[in-house]
Amino acid sequence: MSNTSNRSEIAKDGVSLRYEQGLAKLTEIDGQAGHKVIDSLAGICPDLARYVIEYPFGDIYQREGLDLKTRELITVAALTALGNCQPQLNVHIHGALNVGCTREEIVEAILQMSVYAGFPAALNGMFVAKEVFAEVTTN
Repeated sequence: MSNTSNRSEIAKDGVSLRYEQGLAKLTEIDGQAGHKVIDSLAGICPDLARYVIEYPFGDIYQREGLDLKTRELITVAALTALGNCQPQLNVHIHGALNVGCTREEIVEAILQMSVYAGFPAALNGMFVAKEVFAEVTTN
């Protein structure tokens, strides 16, 4: 596994390289939907927005070992299994589509969760997927 050294260095503008790399990865995966989540935190807790950029996207998504498609399918499955994360699931279903996952792969990942997380969680996840697919089709 690769561990990028000196990623906490401060870039010229005072922003950490970890933050810059995380923001770039967030944009690659989630596009404007990810930025909307970050922007929505500005008025209440900008530190949480920074943590979301730095840790998941600046550290975890940068690691070798899994490609972005696999990481997004795992994330869709985890958020489905939690059962109460519909807004985050919406963003990550968009992200999964953005990095090349098919609708069928997303549906199968959510369906798989019916075995391990139960039917209510899988139903909630499937309804979010249905909304995202309809939104993507109309745009």
